[in-house]
Amino acid sequence: MESEHSEPDSSSNSESLSSIQVKPPVATLESPIHEVSEKTSLPDLSPPAQPNVQDSEQTKTRQNLLTRTLWTFIMIGGFVGLLLLGHAYMVLLVMLCQTLVYREVTALFSLKSATPESRDKEDLKGKDPWSKTLNWYFFAVTNYFLYGESIIYYFKHVVFADAQLLPFATNHRMISFTLYTIGFMGFVMSLKKGYLKQQFGLFCWVHMSLLLIVMSSHFIVNNILEGLIWFWVPASLVICNDCFAYIWGKTLGRTPLIKLSPKKTVEGFVGAFWSTVIFAVIWGTYFMRFNYMICPVHDLGVSAWSSMQCVPNPVFVWKTLELWRPLATLLTWTGHAVSTISYAPYQLHLLLLAFFASLVAPFGGFFASGFKRAFNIKDFGHSIPGHGGMTDRMDCQFLMGVFTYVYYSSLIRQNNVTVGGILQTIVSGLTAEQQLELIADLTRYLGSQGISVPK
Repeated sequence: MESEHSEPDSSSNSESLSSIQVKPPVATLESPIHEVSEKTSLPDLSPPAQPNVQDSEQTKTRQNLLTRTLWTFIMIGGFVGLLLLGHAYMVLLVMLCQTLVYREVTALFSLKSATPESRDKEDLKGKDPWSKTLNWYFFAVTNYFLYGESIIYYFKHVVFADAQLLPFATNHRMISFTLYTIGFMGFVMSLKKGYLKQQFGLFCWVHMSLLLIVMSSHFIVNNILEGLIWFWVPASLVICNDCFAYIWGKTLGRTPLIKLSPKKTVEGFVGAFWSTVIFAVIWGTYFMRFNYMICPVHDLGVSAWSSMQCVPNPVFVWKTLELWRPLATLLTWTGHAVSTISYAPYQLHLLLLAFFASLVAPFGGFFASGFKRAFNIKDFGHSIPGHGGMTDRMDCQFLMGVFTYVYYSSLIRQNNVTVGGILQTIVSGLTAEQQLELIADLTRYLGSQGISVPK
């Protein structure tokens, strides 16, 4: 027991102490602070390790760019595929796009709570007296009216020859007005105290959306039916301008263009303008060679593999222009004897389309940017990965499509009325007395124009 609790030998203890050399910890430039703290048991004063924010941002940007590029090629591939399948598929594509845009825009307006107008004790919070059914009802009625007008105009030979479709064609506008009136009455009946301001606001919101979205889509569909080239080329010009604006802006952009879009630059805007003009002439000249692209459609069953024949619009017919004589002489001196050049009037129209796509159509995008800022949102939706919503891609296309329709119908479209067609209408639709009255009125009109009518 004594040996177990005996004191240790002082000599052995001194030897062990002498063999241990205790060195005070000294922090040097070579030794990190955390090593000193480990030996001295001092608290670790080094800052905690933080993730590299810059690297994560670069990775995120790279991932977004890859996603955006991938879906860009997917959309272009799908666009070309539907173009080859035929006019009907392009019409369906436009209708799908307008439906998605309408959904995204109308979704921005919602009834979330009641207003102080109502002091009823009933808890109205969370209820939406304006049913989404009415929103889509007005959308369907508007489409029925507009696209019904297009079908009747472009496919008379089908509609008026079918006994089942004939009543709908002859009474189309009355049917459309009746359907709209039913929706209007339904809206009035849905009015509820406490929601009046929101309901009338949504009513105006829906009708403005129908005007800007469905009406614009209607014009684009008419462009398709007049000839795919009036849809394909303008849409391509907008895409081209958008791409070149990004490229020139990234490489040379220094001067901001508009406050609503800080990333838009003057250099990108100008560079995209000249690039789009050059692209328009090359792109449009190539596609004007194909009847499938330039012929108006009379059968929705045609495709790129169908044999379409038509008398081309004069703007697609090549013409010869004699050069100014001094210029021709100058070219002869340089060893290039050129006295005439060949051109198609469509090429001149391409320049005007390119001007609009570069100088005016981008303001549709600026308008959408201001709209998003008003609602404090980055994108209208998430329909297309990497690109936001469908509205983010169609903002400029709507404006370009409307301009193309107005430009074509005002300056290019041919009057397809023929003497034979008018005679058929007169013979089949007028009585003998009405025909004689028409002859008398026509004779009187020609006489007022100084044209003598043979007896």
